[in-house]
Formats: sequence, structure tokens, C-alpha cells
Amino acid sequence: METPPQLTVGRLFSSWQADVPALLVVVLLGGLYGWGVLRLRRRGEAWPVARTAAFAVLGLGTLVVATMSALAVYDRVLFWPAAVQNVLLDLIAPLGLALGDPLRLALRALPERAAARAQGALTGRLLRLLTFPLVSTALVLTTELTIYFTPYFETALADDWLHQLMYLQLLLAGSLFVLPVLTREEALPAWCTHPVRAGLVFVDGIIDAVPGIVVMTHGTLIAGSWYLAHAPSWAPDVQHDQQLGGGAMVGIAELVAVPFLLAILVQWARTERVETVALDRRLDTELERVTPVEAVASPEGPELVRPWWETENSEVAQRIRGQR
Repeated sequence: METPPQLTVGRLFSSWQADVPALLVVVLLGGLYGWGVLRLRRRGEAWPVARTAAFAVLGLGTLVVATMSALAVYDRVLFWPAAVQNVLLDLIAPLGLALGDPLRLALRALPERAAARAQGALTGRLLRLLTFPLVSTALVLTTELTIYFTPYFETALADDWLHQLMYLQLLLAGSLFVLPVLTREEALPAWCTHPVRAGLVFVDGIIDAVPGIVVMTHGTLIAGSWYLAHAPSWAPDVQHDQQLGGGAMVGIAELVAVPFLLAILVQWARTERVETVALDRRLDTELERVTPVEAVASPEGPELVRPWWETENSEVAQRIRGQR
């Protein structure tokens, strides 16, 4: 393995290398997404530009940076680029892809029968189990701990195909948590409302910091024999390098939790607005159906008719009573 030149700020931004498998994945995902957007436009349907930008820039862009930038050039001689690379694939790339809402785009763009089959697959038992919030969170944590605290990571550094498999595993593990929370509400349990999802994202942000903290404070070197054997003369102390990597993992994990939580809050507010508009329309309809009832005379004067929302037990009436 050829040792790259000393890493400087300039080389951090200018060093790139081609990664054919990763590039194929990026081209495939980008091509399918673009096909879906064009298909909708040809039918006269709009698709938000912001979602396309999030998918292309934050999602696919992060994949490119993680697998082909200086992080990939130096990940076999320094630990911290490899740590940053892995957390980008595990946290930021899935968030960008999910913000693009590719599953909803696919269901709208596919022909009716294909969309029905895809809908069935997305709501199947296995996928519902894997995307169950507690299960998907455990999968993310288990994936990261397995990579760093078993021979997996060191073996992947020596084997290109296993390295590619590790990339894919990190991306899929992160996507199993992020995609349902942001885009596939029907894949979540009924109790997983927006407030619950906001809480889950907050807890997940704390859990995502655990591997970084463990790496940063771990006394034993991770893939120590590899990095001791391949560390160039200009590299920092291997132990210090590992601490840098753990610190970067913690920082990125906490940083990504903020936009993730904001996205949930925006969805929550949007849903509330939609439900309020629907409720107002239903209320207007209910009011139009109300017919005047003649008051019954009494010695004290006319008997007042109780409002319909006090006598009926419909959803609209219950909500009005709850607001009074």
C-alpha cells in the first residue's frame, strides 16, 4: 500500500480518489430519483425542489465525500478520517436521503400495479420489524460497536470488498432508523406520534454519541496493529489519533441531531396545520347540517336548546368540548 503525502489543510480539500462501487451506487440512486422527478413532471405533477436538493447535495454528496474524498485517501493510515467517514455514512447520508423522501417519490412515480407491490413490501412484517424505532436504534448502535470493537474494522482495512460491505452496512443501518421516522409514517406503530418521534430523535442523538465516547476513552487501540504498522512518519501518535477520531464522532453525532429534530418539528407543525384545516372544513359542514329546533315554552320563558357539540359524541364535538 502506497503511503499518501502528509495531510495538510490544502490536501484535505484537494485529495480525491475514485471508488467505483460507491460511484455506481451514487449514479444508480441519483438516476432513479431523477427518473421519478421527471416522470412526475411529465404528468404535470410538482415535486419540491428542496427535497431534490437535500437528496442530491446532503444525501448523495455525503456519500461521495465519505468514500472518495481525502477521508478515503487517508483512512488506511489515520484513524480519525476513517471514524469521520463511518459516521457520515451512518448518520448524515441517511438524513439527506430521507429528506429527499425517495420512497414517497417512488410510490407516486411508479405505475399503479408496481406501486401497489412496493407499498406491500414497505409495510411487510420484516421491514416493519427492522424499522421499529427501538430495533433500528439498537441496530445502529450494534453496528458501530461491532465495527470498532471486533476484528471487523481491521479486517476491512486490509480487504477492499469487506470495506465496501462495511460502507453499505453503515448506510443501511442508519437508513432503517431515519427513513421511517421522516418519510414512512405508516411503517411506524400508531403510538409513534410526532411528539414521540421527537423524543426518539433526542434519545437517538444521545445514543449515537456513545460509540464516539467509548472510542475516545478506550484504553486499547482500535485496529492498533494495523495503524501501528502503517502509520507514516508525519502522523500523530496513534493513541492521540484515536482520541481525535472519537471526538469527531461525538461532535458529528450531536451536530446531526439538531437538523434531524428540526425536521421532525417542521413535520409536526405541518401536520397540525393540515389537521386544523380539515377540522375547520368538517366543522363548517356539520354546522350547515344543523337545523333549528323550536324552543319549548316554559313558565320561566323559552327553554334553551343545548349546542350540538354538547350533545353529540363525534370527533369534531369532542375536540370542541376539549377546547372549551
